[in-house]
Amino acid sequence: MNVFWFIPTHGDSRYLGTSQGARAADYDYFQQIAVAADTLGYEGVLLPTGRSCEDAWVVASSLIPVTRRLKFLVAIRPGIASPGLSARMASTFDRLSGGRLLINVVTGGDQAELEGDGLFADHDTRYKITDDFLHIWRNLLAASHTNEAINYDGETLQSKGGKVLYPPVQHPHPPLWFGGSSPAAHEMAGQHIDTYLTWGEPPEAVAKKIADIRARAAAHGRQIKFGIRLHVIVRETEDEAWAAADKLISKLDDETITRAQASFAKMDSEGQRRMAALHGGKRGGREQLEVYPNLWAGVGLVRGGAGTALVGNPEQVAALMKEYADLGIDTFILSGYPHLEESYRFAELVFPLLPNRKRASASGPLSGPFGEIVGNNYLPKTSAS
Repeated sequence: MNVFWFIPTHGDSRYLGTSQGARAADYDYFQQIAVAADTLGYEGVLLPTGRSCEDAWVVASSLIPVTRRLKFLVAIRPGIASPGLSARMASTFDRLSGGRLLINVVTGGDQAELEGDGLFADHDTRYKITDDFLHIWRNLLAASHTNEAINYDGETLQSKGGKVLYPPVQHPHPPLWFGGSSPAAHEMAGQHIDTYLTWGEPPEAVAKKIADIRARAAAHGRQIKFGIRLHVIVRETEDEAWAAADKLISKLDDETITRAQASFAKMDSEGQRRMAALHGGKRGGREQLEVYPNLWAGVGLVRGGAGTALVGNPEQVAALMKEYADLGIDTFILSGYPHLEESYRFAELVFPLLPNRKRASASGPLSGPFGEIVGNNYLPKTSAS
């Protein structure tokens, strides 16, 4: 299992849908989370994109020198940025980071936001643009290793003599990731994408997605990997975890939920529609929002995109992750509120239960043992569990 964390460039809080307990989204905080994720042993971090966020490329670039192994999953936006410019940005980032870039292809589902950025195209046309964009982007970076130029004449985009002079470290290009739930999105993933990302739906729905995309990829002579995007609320006991879930939405009022759901309903994103269907826009307790054992839809009441969370004690969270892994999921992109504290909780409580996952170890002359020295003389013992 590969486990990623999340950099909340749109803000962070102890409570959803309210300014109470809010935390400033500033560079110092982004750096704290990135360093924590790198130190704790997360594979990488996802940076969100859109007008509600700080720019993902600028933030991720600034975090290269403060991290050592951490990979950065950063969005490219077909139709908003050109494929040539996006290819040069990707190559530069990959070179400066020593091959730590992953590309998140975001076609977009918020019509109002897209039009604000200058893209006036319906859902299916956006996927035609994405198809042409990725043909150009992929060919440019593949050709950069041999210093060749490319030509491409697509339905929506063209390139004549396109060239990237400085090739990326990763060959032929940084891996492409993508998430989308419509038939057009699935077909595009099967043709172009290296790792398909689903939001956290119940396992049966995820299994159907995986089967469809595998078949589409096979039709193009390709194989594809799979990841899942989830929040997580893990505590030492199940009761504590569900109490934390209830507390997270305890400051929400019905008006805030209604306004948020009305905004999401204007989007033409099939994935957003499926997220909304899990909770129906209704606030409730565990009985109403637990859509599968230990899978909670409460985050989606006011948060767009990924709206479900793994909730439970460490063994329950690890067991549900294994259930997804058995379907073919090999990467988990997680987040939790607040993101800094929850990154530590998950690493300390769940990492030891996951396959091929070791806890980070201390080393060096100034490194002490894990835990606090007992009575000034004794090392703490590991309790049996």
